[in-house]
Amino acid sequence: MSKVRIVKVDESSLELELEGEDHTLCNALCKELFNDKHVVFAAYHIDHPLVGKPRIYVQTDGSKAPIQAVIEAAERVRDNALKFKELFLSALKSNG
Repeated sequence: MSKVRIVKVDESSLELELEGEDHTLCNALCKELFNDKHVVFAAYHIDHPLVGKPRIYVQTDGSKAPIQAVIEAAERVRDNALKFKELFLSALKSNG
């Protein structure tokens, strides 16, 4: 990822621009945000698939800052990717 830019932020909403990313990270992050009971809305939009910069929109119920919700969701995405890597490497060893 090249750059993350906060476009708008307040107590319960956040808009991020993710330069250098595509649907892969945005979809995983938005799906993980919905595992947080304080997140009431999470979505992303890419204006153009070749040149557009994805924007992620997050709305919380106000009891958690949206920045904190994104940080926690990103950590869970990372943890799940590492768990998958371990399982995959273990499967390769057992099949090889």
